[in-house]
Amino acid sequence: MRAEGFGLKGPRGWAFRGVGVDAAPGSLVALAGPSGSGRTCLLLALTGRMKATEGHADVDGVRLPRKMAAVRKVSALAHVPGVSELDPAFTVVEHLREAALLRRRFGGSPLALLRPRAERAAENRRRVEAALAAVALDPETLPKGERTSVRDLERLEALRLSVALALLTEPRLLAVDDADLKLGDADEAAAWAMLRAVADSGVTVLAVCTETPREADVVVRTDGGAQTAAAGTGAAPVEGRAPGGAAPGGGPDSDQDDDDNEEGAADAFAETGRA
Repeated sequence: MRAEGFGLKGPRGWAFRGVGVDAAPGSLVALAGPSGSGRTCLLLALTGRMKATEGHADVDGVRLPRKMAAVRKVSALAHVPGVSELDPAFTVVEHLREAALLRRRFGGSPLALLRPRAERAAENRRRVEAALAAVALDPETLPKGERTSVRDLERLEALRLSVALALLTEPRLLAVDDADLKLGDADEAAAWAMLRAVADSGVTVLAVCTETPREADVVVRTDGGAQTAAAGTGAAPVEGRAPGGAAPGGGPDSDQDDDDNEEGAADAFAETGRA
């Protein structure tokens, strides 16, 4: 994934601007910054769900914003509030069955529907087992097994399930919003270990967070800080522009820039079409 001068403007300002990313396949990319700094808009723009208004990005060899539909085909959303969320009334197994059905109906080849039912069922089981193993989620350890309702899951368990559902489509790019929200230290470490393992399997992972994780290969700051590779990679820091257009580090008008950017992010999120 590569992006240059990537930006998205809403009716009242920039959600983000001047973003540059250079990440190899299988990288864990952290989109780090405070709430309201354009993190989620950037996540959705890089996965073809929001249309950037300046600059460009290349995802799996496909250019954004020109070919958003093609990027959506190779990317998947896990937990993204307001866009891709678990239904609290559904059980774990109901979510898995629904996701497998949708993948078979909309994500697979039409010829696959001609295969024998037993063969299709075996393929679905393989995909579900592989996805659950990738996120280290064993339904049998849940309070009511696979019939546990989402409302009864712990935050980390719900995050694992949402990532597993996204992995059923075997994407090349996985996006996760609020990866470190409402997690204690141990659960946060476990969440980043899970995302690190998914990235190590060859899937590029975009994860929105507040604090920069040490597991990340690439860090993109949405609050005007530097964009850097994680410690130990040997990459030099790349200076990023503040999302509102101000130079990193702020200045006399930095508070106003932050306010404008938060409004711009909210407006862009509300006004830009989602797919």
